[in-house]
Parts: sequence; structure tokens; C-alpha cells
Amino acid sequence: QVQLVESGGGLVQAGGSLTLSCERSAGTFSISRLGWFRQAPGQQRDLVATISRGGTTNYADSVKGRFTISKDNAKPMMYLQMNNLKIEDSGVYYCNALVDGTYNYWGQGTQVTVSS
Repeated sequence: QVQLVESGGGLVQAGGSLTLSCERSAGTFSISRLGWFRQAPGQQRDLVATISRGGTTNYADSVKGRFTISKDNAKPMMYLQMNNLKIEDSGVYYCNALVDGTYNYWGQGTQVTVSS
């Protein structure tokens, strides 16, 4: 069982920056892909960015050029650098791990609120 813990959320003004971190539990898991998703109140959980085992990244169109996903292969850590934040970026951000190409694991989420 993979456990994921997010941190780094908070309140920031529009145009500001935040960095989210995701720490996963130690273990011999075959991580196929790591990702960040976000969910605004009353809306579905949407993909923000993913990074494959080989380092290939994928971003939602709405965050391209502003967000950067990365991982530390020496540590069980993943990050989301968010720049030029917009009000519509607000929501709960969830860390996701896809194991063996099949099993999805989620963190508890961290709140990001962007104010005007």
C-alpha cells in the first residue's frame, strides 16, 4: 500500500507562487506514473500534471508554462512548482501514484487558495 502526503498549500495572491510537495511511503513499489490533480468545490477532480517513471511530463492546457512537475529519484518526493497563480487555480490539490500501471493511490489533499 502506497501512502502519499501532500504539503505546501496555502493562501496566495494572484500572480504569486507556491510549491507543493508529495512524499510517498518507502517500499518496493513499481511506480508507473506520479501526478497532481485538483478539485474545486462542486467540481470533478481534474488532472493538473503528470510525470512518468522515465521523466516524461504532461500538463493540463490551463497550467502549461506556469506549473512545473518534478520528482527526486533519490528520495520518494514529487513537487509541483506553481507560478503566476490565478484565482481559477484554487482548489484541493491531490498527489496521485499509479502503481503497476493499474492501482491508483491518493493523498489526503492540500488546499490552495488564490485571492485577487
